[in-house]
Amino acid sequence: MLAKRIIPCLDVRDGMLTKGIKFQENINIGDPILSAKKYYEQGADEIVFYDITASFERRSIFLHVVEKVASQIFIPFSVGGGIYSLQDMRDVLNAGAEKVSVNSGAVKNPDIIAQGAATFGVQCIVLGMDVQKVPVQKNIPSGFEVVTHGGRNMTGIDALAWAKKAELAGAGEICLNSIDADGTKNGFNIELTKLITDNVSIPVIASGGAGKPEHLADAFLLANASAAIVASIVHYDEYSLDDLKSFLVKQNIPVRTNY
Repeated sequence: MLAKRIIPCLDVRDGMLTKGIKFQENINIGDPILSAKKYYEQGADEIVFYDITASFERRSIFLHVVEKVASQIFIPFSVGGGIYSLQDMRDVLNAGAEKVSVNSGAVKNPDIIAQGAATFGVQCIVLGMDVQKVPVQKNIPSGFEVVTHGGRNMTGIDALAWAKKAELAGAGEICLNSIDADGTKNGFNIELTKLITDNVSIPVIASGGAGKPEHLADAFLLANASAAIVASIVHYDEYSLDDLKSFLVKQNIPVRTNY
Protein backbone atom coordinates (compact mmCIF):
# COMPACT_ATOMS: atom_id res chain seq x y z
CA MET A 1 0.00 0.00 0.00
CA LEU A 2 1.34 3.43 -0.94
CA ALA A 3 1.76 5.97 1.83
CA LYS A 4 -1.49 7.79 2.53
CA ARG A 5 -1.49 11.57 2.68
CA ILE A 6 -3.07 13.85 5.27
CA ILE A 7 -3.87 17.26 3.83
CA PRO A 8 -4.97 20.26 5.89
CA CYS A 9 -7.47 22.38 3.99
CA LEU A 10 -7.42 26.17 4.17
CA ASP A 11 -10.81 27.56 3.17
CA VAL A 12 -10.22 31.28 2.72
CA ARG A 13 -12.79 34.09 2.57
CA ASP A 14 -11.75 37.73 2.27
CA GLY A 15 -8.19 36.71 3.06
CA MET A 16 -9.10 34.96 6.32
CA LEU A 17 -9.22 31.30 7.25
CA THR A 18 -12.88 30.31 7.57
CA LYS A 19 -14.93 27.21 8.42
CA GLY A 20 -18.58 26.31 8.12
CA ILE A 21 -20.89 23.30 8.19
CA LYS A 22 -22.28 21.94 4.95
CA PHE A 23 -21.00 25.07 3.19
CA GLN A 24 -23.10 27.37 5.38
CA GLU A 25 -22.67 29.68 8.38
CA ASN A 26 -18.97 30.19 7.82
CA ILE A 27 -17.05 32.03 10.51
CA ASN A 28 -13.53 33.43 10.30
CA ILE A 29 -11.17 31.52 12.54
CA GLY A 30 -7.65 32.76 11.84
CA ASP A 31 -4.83 33.66 9.54
CA PRO A 32 -4.28 31.19 6.66
CA ILE A 33 -0.62 32.11 6.38
CA LEU A 34 0.15 31.30 10.01
CA SER A 35 -1.96 28.13 9.79
CA ALA A 36 -0.13 26.95 6.68
CA LYS A 37 3.21 27.43 8.43
CA LYS A 38 1.97 25.54 11.50
CA TYR A 39 0.77 22.57 9.46
CA TYR A 40 3.96 22.48 7.42
CA GLU A 41 5.99 22.37 10.62
CA GLN A 42 3.74 19.61 11.99
CA GLY A 43 4.47 17.42 8.97
CA ALA A 44 1.57 17.95 6.57
CA ASP A 45 2.01 15.99 3.36
CA GLU A 46 0.37 18.71 1.30
CA ILE A 47 -1.79 21.78 1.81
CA VAL A 48 -4.95 22.69 -0.07
CA PHE A 49 -6.07 26.31 -0.35
CA TYR A 50 -9.55 27.28 -1.56
CA ASP A 51 -10.73 30.83 -2.14
CA ILE A 52 -14.29 29.74 -1.40
CA THR A 53 -16.20 32.76 -2.71
CA ALA A 54 -14.19 33.54 -5.84
CA SER A 55 -16.52 31.70 -8.24
CA PHE A 56 -19.70 32.99 -6.62
CA GLU A 57 -18.36 36.56 -6.63
CA ARG A 58 -17.16 36.12 -10.24
CA ARG A 59 -13.64 37.28 -9.52
CA SER A 60 -10.15 35.89 -9.73
CA ILE A 61 -8.44 34.30 -6.78
CA PHE A 62 -6.58 36.44 -4.22
CA LEU A 63 -3.08 35.76 -5.56
CA HIS A 64 -1.32 37.83 -2.91
CA VAL A 65 -2.62 35.46 -0.21
CA VAL A 66 -1.55 32.44 -2.28
CA GLU A 67 1.93 33.93 -2.60
CA LYS A 68 2.21 34.54 1.14
CA VAL A 69 1.11 30.98 1.97
CA ALA A 70 3.51 29.53 -0.62
CA SER A 71 6.39 31.45 0.95
CA GLN A 72 5.86 29.62 4.26
CA ILE A 73 5.70 26.00 3.08
CA PHE A 74 7.93 23.61 1.14
CA ILE A 75 5.50 20.80 0.38
CA PRO A 76 3.00 20.28 -2.45
CA PHE A 77 0.46 23.11 -2.48
CA SER A 78 -2.87 22.88 -4.32
CA VAL A 79 -4.94 26.00 -4.97
CA GLY A 80 -8.50 26.44 -6.19
CA GLY A 81 -11.25 29.02 -6.48
CA GLY A 82 -12.26 31.20 -9.42
CA ILE A 83 -10.07 29.36 -11.95
CA TYR A 84 -11.67 29.51 -15.40
CA SER A 85 -8.83 29.78 -17.90
CA LEU A 86 -5.28 28.73 -18.68
CA GLN A 87 -4.14 32.18 -17.63
CA ASP A 88 -5.82 31.72 -14.24
CA MET A 89 -3.93 28.43 -13.89
CA ARG A 90 -0.67 30.06 -14.91
CA ASP A 91 -1.15 32.87 -12.43
CA VAL A 92 -1.74 30.43 -9.56
CA LEU A 93 1.27 28.30 -10.47
CA ASN A 94 3.46 31.40 -10.78
CA ALA A 95 2.25 32.46 -7.32
CA GLY A 96 3.77 29.31 -5.86
CA ALA A 97 1.24 26.49 -6.22
CA GLU A 98 2.26 23.07 -7.52
CA LYS A 99 -1.30 22.04 -8.36
CA VAL A 100 -4.40 23.80 -9.63
CA SER A 101 -7.85 22.66 -8.52
CA VAL A 102 -10.65 23.34 -11.00
CA ASN A 103 -14.26 22.96 -9.93
CA SER A 104 -16.95 25.38 -11.11
CA GLY A 105 -14.72 26.46 -13.99
CA ALA A 106 -14.39 22.89 -15.24
CA VAL A 107 -18.16 22.35 -15.12
CA LYS A 108 -18.66 25.51 -17.15
CA ASN A 109 -15.88 24.62 -19.61
CA PRO A 110 -14.80 20.95 -19.41
CA ASP A 111 -12.12 21.55 -22.04
CA ILE A 112 -10.07 23.42 -19.45
CA ILE A 113 -9.08 20.08 -17.91
CA ALA A 114 -7.48 18.79 -21.11
CA GLN A 115 -6.01 22.19 -21.91
CA GLY A 116 -4.47 22.46 -18.46
CA ALA A 117 -3.08 18.93 -18.56
CA ALA A 118 -1.53 19.51 -21.99
CA THR A 119 -0.02 22.85 -20.97
CA PHE A 120 1.15 22.22 -17.41
CA GLY A 121 1.12 18.42 -17.05
CA VAL A 122 -1.41 15.96 -15.69
CA GLN A 123 0.22 16.10 -12.25
CA CYS A 124 -0.81 19.76 -11.92
CA ILE A 125 -4.52 19.35 -12.59
CA VAL A 126 -6.88 18.43 -9.75
CA LEU A 127 -10.61 18.10 -10.29
CA GLY A 128 -12.39 19.56 -7.29
CA MET A 129 -15.84 18.01 -6.85
CA ASP A 130 -18.44 19.30 -4.40
CA VAL A 131 -21.09 16.61 -4.26
CA GLN A 132 -24.49 16.20 -2.62
CA LYS A 133 -26.73 13.16 -2.26
CA VAL A 134 -30.05 13.63 -4.09
CA PRO A 135 -33.42 11.82 -4.05
CA VAL A 136 -33.93 8.90 -6.43
CA GLN A 137 -36.66 10.78 -8.30
CA LYS A 138 -34.15 13.39 -9.45
CA ASN A 139 -32.83 10.89 -12.01
CA ILE A 140 -29.16 11.13 -11.13
CA PRO A 141 -28.00 7.52 -11.71
CA SER A 142 -25.35 7.39 -8.98
CA GLY A 143 -27.52 9.27 -6.50
CA PHE A 144 -24.86 11.98 -6.11
CA GLU A 145 -24.99 15.32 -7.91
CA VAL A 146 -22.20 17.80 -8.62
CA VAL A 147 -22.77 21.23 -7.06
CA THR A 148 -20.84 24.38 -7.99
CA HIS A 149 -20.20 27.94 -6.82
CA GLY A 150 -19.52 27.01 -3.22
CA GLY A 151 -22.55 24.73 -2.88
CA ARG A 152 -25.01 27.19 -4.38
CA ASN A 153 -25.75 25.77 -7.84
CA MET A 154 -27.12 22.29 -8.49
CA THR A 155 -25.84 21.22 -11.91
CA GLY A 156 -27.83 18.11 -12.81
CA ILE A 157 -24.48 16.37 -13.43
CA ASP A 158 -23.99 12.87 -12.09
CA ALA A 159 -20.89 12.76 -9.86
CA LEU A 160 -19.67 9.38 -11.08
CA ALA A 161 -20.05 10.27 -14.74
CA TRP A 162 -18.24 13.56 -14.16
CA ALA A 163 -15.33 11.89 -12.36
CA LYS A 164 -14.87 9.43 -15.23
CA LYS A 165 -15.06 12.20 -17.82
CA ALA A 166 -12.49 14.29 -15.97
CA GLU A 167 -10.07 11.38 -15.72
CA LEU A 168 -10.31 10.77 -19.47
CA ALA A 169 -9.77 14.49 -20.10
CA GLY A 170 -6.51 14.49 -18.16
CA ALA A 171 -7.20 15.25 -14.50
CA GLY A 172 -4.39 13.81 -12.43
CA GLU A 173 -6.31 13.64 -9.17
CA ILE A 174 -9.79 14.18 -7.72
CA CYS A 175 -10.55 16.04 -4.51
CA LEU A 176 -13.98 14.72 -3.58
CA ASN A 177 -15.90 16.80 -1.06
CA SER A 178 -19.18 15.60 0.41
CA ILE A 179 -21.34 18.64 1.16
CA ASP A 180 -23.56 16.48 3.37
CA ALA A 181 -20.59 15.58 5.58
CA ASP A 182 -18.68 18.87 5.38
CA GLY A 183 -17.90 20.35 8.78
CA THR A 184 -20.03 17.80 10.66
CA LYS A 185 -17.05 15.86 12.08
CA ASN A 186 -19.21 12.71 11.75
CA GLY A 187 -16.89 10.96 9.33
CA PHE A 188 -16.24 10.92 5.61
CA ASN A 189 -18.95 9.82 3.20
CA ILE A 190 -17.61 6.32 2.66
CA GLU A 191 -20.34 5.37 0.18
CA LEU A 192 -19.53 8.31 -2.08
CA THR A 193 -15.77 7.99 -1.76
CA LYS A 194 -15.77 4.27 -2.55
CA LEU A 195 -18.08 4.85 -5.50
CA ILE A 196 -15.50 7.11 -7.08
CA THR A 197 -12.33 5.20 -6.08
CA ASP A 198 -13.81 1.96 -7.47
CA ASN A 199 -14.41 3.56 -10.85
CA VAL A 200 -11.36 5.72 -11.57
CA SER A 201 -7.68 4.91 -11.58
CA ILE A 202 -6.34 8.31 -10.49
CA PRO A 203 -5.85 9.22 -6.81
CA VAL A 204 -8.94 10.35 -4.91
CA ILE A 205 -8.76 12.67 -1.90
CA ALA A 206 -11.59 12.16 0.60
CA SER A 207 -12.93 15.46 1.92
CA GLY A 208 -15.66 16.48 4.34
CA GLY A 209 -16.44 15.09 7.77
CA ALA A 210 -13.16 14.25 9.51
CA GLY A 211 -13.77 14.38 13.26
CA LYS A 212 -11.39 11.84 14.77
CA PRO A 213 -8.48 9.62 13.70
CA GLU A 214 -10.76 6.64 13.10
CA HIS A 215 -12.49 8.55 10.32
CA LEU A 216 -9.23 8.81 8.39
CA ALA A 217 -8.62 5.10 8.82
CA ASP A 218 -12.09 4.40 7.43
CA ALA A 219 -11.42 6.58 4.37
CA PHE A 220 -8.20 4.71 3.67
CA LEU A 221 -9.26 1.15 4.51
CA LEU A 222 -12.95 1.10 3.57
CA ALA A 223 -13.00 3.56 0.68
CA ASN A 224 -9.43 3.22 -0.62
CA ALA A 225 -8.84 6.97 -0.65
CA SER A 226 -5.28 8.02 -1.46
CA ALA A 227 -5.45 11.02 0.86
CA ALA A 228 -7.76 12.67 3.35
CA ILE A 229 -8.56 16.31 3.97
CA VAL A 230 -8.60 17.57 7.56
CA ALA A 231 -9.91 20.95 8.62
CA SER A 232 -11.96 21.50 11.78
CA ILE A 233 -10.14 18.90 13.88
CA VAL A 234 -6.78 20.57 13.28
CA HIS A 235 -7.96 24.18 13.04
CA TYR A 236 -9.45 23.92 16.54
CA ASP A 237 -6.43 22.00 17.88
CA GLU A 238 -8.46 18.91 18.74
CA TYR A 239 -5.72 16.80 17.14
CA SER A 240 -2.30 17.57 15.76
CA LEU A 241 -1.12 16.03 12.51
CA ASP A 242 1.29 13.94 14.57
CA ASP A 243 -1.65 12.59 16.62
CA LEU A 244 -3.42 11.54 13.44
CA LYS A 245 -0.37 9.95 11.88
CA SER A 246 0.56 8.12 15.08
CA PHE A 247 -2.91 6.58 15.19
CA LEU A 248 -2.71 5.48 11.56
CA VAL A 249 0.71 3.90 12.09
CA LYS A 250 -0.77 1.82 14.90
CA GLN A 251 -3.44 0.64 12.45
CA ASN A 252 -0.68 -0.43 10.03
CA ILE A 253 -1.69 2.23 7.57
CA PRO A 254 1.43 3.63 5.85
CA VAL A 255 1.94 7.38 6.25
CA ARG A 256 4.94 9.67 6.05
CA THR A 257 6.19 10.45 9.56
CA ASN A 258 8.79 12.61 11.22
CA TYR A 259 10.07 9.75 13.34
